[in-house]
Amino acid sequence: MPNDQTTKLLVGCAAGFSGDRTDAALPVVQALIASGQPAVLIFETLAERTLALAQLARRTDPDAGYEPLLVDLLRPVLAQCLAHGVRIVSNFGAANPHGAARRIHALAAELGLARPRIAVLQGDDLSGPEHRALLQSALGAAMPTEPIVSANAYIGAEAIADALRAGADIVVCGRVADPSLVLGPALAHYGWALDDWDRLARATMAGHLLECGAQVTGGYFADPGYKDVPDLAHLGYPMAEIDADGHCTITKPPGTGGCITERTVKEQLLYELHDPAAYLTPDVVADITTARVTTVGADAVRLEGVCGHARPATLKVNVCFESGWFAEGEISYAGPRAEARARLAGEVLRERLSGLGPLRIDLIGVTSIFGDDASQWLDAPAGDARDVRLRVAAQHRDHASAQRLLREVTALYTCGPAGGGGVRTAMRPRLGTVSCLVPRDAVAVRFEMAD
Repeated sequence: MPNDQTTKLLVGCAAGFSGDRTDAALPVVQALIASGQPAVLIFETLAERTLALAQLARRTDPDAGYEPLLVDLLRPVLAQCLAHGVRIVSNFGAANPHGAARRIHALAAELGLARPRIAVLQGDDLSGPEHRALLQSALGAAMPTEPIVSANAYIGAEAIADALRAGADIVVCGRVADPSLVLGPALAHYGWALDDWDRLARATMAGHLLECGAQVTGGYFADPGYKDVPDLAHLGYPMAEIDADGHCTITKPPGTGGCITERTVKEQLLYELHDPAAYLTPDVVADITTARVTTVGADAVRLEGVCGHARPATLKVNVCFESGWFAEGEISYAGPRAEARARLAGEVLRERLSGLGPLRIDLIGVTSIFGDDASQWLDAPAGDARDVRLRVAAQHRDHASAQRLLREVTALYTCGPAGGGGVRTAMRPRLGTVSCLVPRDAVAVRFEMAD
């Protein structure tokens, strides 16, 4: 991507998490192409838990560990993106970016397309034994004694920009900071200096507005009768037009559902911001206390006035480790005295599983959402709900011990109280997480072109 101070860059987002809709990309890509502007498509598909699960998947299959919906996301749009020069940048590499690159090459071959140039970012994965001393130094007494599943640093936009400048059609990342998926293309397009803090902060906040996909176009915003959103079933996903100073205008593809208003933009702007004056990223510390959000057209809102400060000297690392097993079971009670029967069933389980450790017991629809693991659910005032689902959950380091919960819930079919049914049980590995900061220069970030 050549440095270009006159032509604005258009970035579209077609996923905000792993498991997002796979039909979202096509309207975005069509709008990017129709604009005639330099354009980039991003998919944001990675979260802390997602990455740990990807590492577990790779243990079972060395070729796995990238976004499970990779092909479903790319198949509808890969040909058009390559034909019209729309670059693709995503963290769908997860725990296996090279595996993702191989699968994209295979998909291109299946579609009869020319082989795309794919850059793979490296350096975020610190889970290998060569990094143990670094993690031990950073975590101290918090260093897990259990086997580590994943340890990944949040890396930034610089290597993404380098890869795009080197001619990559697609940039596959693992754990990069979400806004860096947008800042990287802006760096490549405009050639900003890496200490141009105001411009970096502005493009970072453009990335922050895009990173959750349809959240900024009304999806997570919608609340009927209070915050109504039109045609929620056909939400358009967002696009950001970024200018040479880093300011952006948020829009969506024409003809799609949802809405972009000052309210939707402000909600997303504040999302996950612990300090509006100091939003920490690997690239810059963004300050939105002087930001201005202005409507400039139908479904078009402009963000200006963001300031930036020097980036942190450290990078955040999330370490996930094996933490035993999580078991849960559910059973339903309905009709007269349903709540009383569900409460009695909970009492039975609490007594029979007393040696298992703390139980989480919920009466779904009665006492669940506003409770927590420490709540005394049996002490809550009894009501007369006629449709109640009892949920019981526990975690234990021992597989066989955790499995007892599943058997006890199932036994309620005939061991009472009366009328229980619809039992569902499940058990899965439990992952624990600790976080730390490591010196920036201890993380060697680079890109390489996939073979």
